[in-house]
Amino acid sequence: MHTDASLVVEFLNTVNVEEGTDLLEDPGQWREWAAGHALAANPAAEARAARDALRAAIGDPRLEREPRVDVGTRISLTDDGPALVADDVVGAVFAACARLVVRGDWIRLKICPADTCLWAFYDESRNRSRTWCSMRVCGNREKARGWRARAAAG
Repeated sequence: MHTDASLVVEFLNTVNVEEGTDLLEDPGQWREWAAGHALAANPAAEARAARDALRAAIGDPRLEREPRVDVGTRISLTDDGPALVADDVVGAVFAACARLVVRGDWIRLKICPADTCLWAFYDESRNRSRTWCSMRVCGNREKARGWRARAAAG
């Protein structure tokens, strides 16, 4: 079962800066990814625009923030009450983002600041202060770079 946060993070990470890959460039992989989430695949250009807008909104330094992105969702009355729903990936991801905003968890979505990484992650730390996608990988690399720079300067 995917949570709102995991769906959003997985969608944001359909592009991998470190490996130079983009799942949206392969129509078969994109359809397979969408089917794996029980959703219809949007056209790749539409999905890429939505993904880039969301990545920019949470801090991807390579991308400019889009002033407005419109997405089709609907509210349905379910057994659990009214629910924001969508049938395609982009709608479902934006619905998940809206629920994260309502719960106050939108600010937990972050982009790793390592230039070679830029991986999206969900900050589960108690005080929402996590910086790196992984302290063992990116955090350690950056701290080692800083140490080497200080050692060379001193």
